[in-house]
Amino acid sequence: MRLRKASAPVSLAEKMAAPGECFSVGSHVSCLTCLGQRLQGEVVAFDYPSKMLTLKCPSSSGKPNLTDVILINLAYVSDVKMINDRTETPPPLASLNVSKLASRARTEKEDKLSQAYAISAGVSIEGQQLFQTIHKTIKDCKWQEKNIIVMDDVIISPPYQVENCKGKDGSALSHIRKIVEKHFRDAESQKSMQRTQAQQTQKDSSLSS
Repeated sequence: MRLRKASAPVSLAEKMAAPGECFSVGSHVSCLTCLGQRLQGEVVAFDYPSKMLTLKCPSSSGKPNLTDVILINLAYVSDVKMINDRTETPPPLASLNVSKLASRARTEKEDKLSQAYAISAGVSIEGQQLFQTIHKTIKDCKWQEKNIIVMDDVIISPPYQVENCKGKDGSALSHIRKIVEKHFRDAESQKSMQRTQAQQTQKDSSLSS
């Protein structure tokens, strides 16, 4: 794909004319979408058949150690400009830890299945949210009908309050009760903050009218 420098833009049709040409990985390009949005970044990948361009851009969060990865369908781009063309061979890709990726995929699958089970069993939203909170720190956490079983030692039954935590007295039960107590305290604090914000918004709206 032949691209002229930013000072001499060419039509997208001309850029896409030759299937043997493409964007060089590591080049910096600027794209103008059909909606008028300007996207600029470093080319990570380009697939000619699908006309999909992948750019790495500065993070929208503003954090310097993070980046955004954007997929752009060039069928919806009206103009492309080459800012800095990279001609040298890009460095080899970093090796992937396949076993770690497989483990992460397996964990994600188990989490989704657990959520699906909870919904099908009719577990309340409060119960589902508490389960997610506990599962963040204690992976040995599962459903038994509508009860949450933690480390096979503690059972939390509906409505999932501190007093609904049952098990042998000891550090495990005490720890789980503290997690449950903090979860609902944080949830109530968040609800209170949302109510305050809603009231302030309503007040501001009344004053402006």
